[in-house]
Amino acid sequence: MNVRYFAAARAAAGVDEERFDLPTGATVADLLRAVLAVDRAEPPLGAPPLQRILSRSSFLLNEVAVRDHTTVLNPGDVVDVLPPFAGG
Repeated sequence: MNVRYFAAARAAAGVDEERFDLPTGATVADLLRAVLAVDRAEPPLGAPPLQRILSRSSFLLNEVAVRDHTTVLNPGDVVDVLPPFAGG
């Protein structure tokens, strides 16, 4: 699975995107646990930690909103992490 990070999530993750190889039947929740298990540098000064950002973010699975973290993923899936942001 590919995870793409946007805005504050990108800053906290320290990368634009990364790949995870999870077992068959892995869910969005499993992927989020894998994301948090990565050893990362501290986010930039004043930026919230990735864990807090993920707890408030919306997610797209193959460009479709997914709210159910028990949704099963497939190896070629792309999950976008969209933190809350102001403006419009």
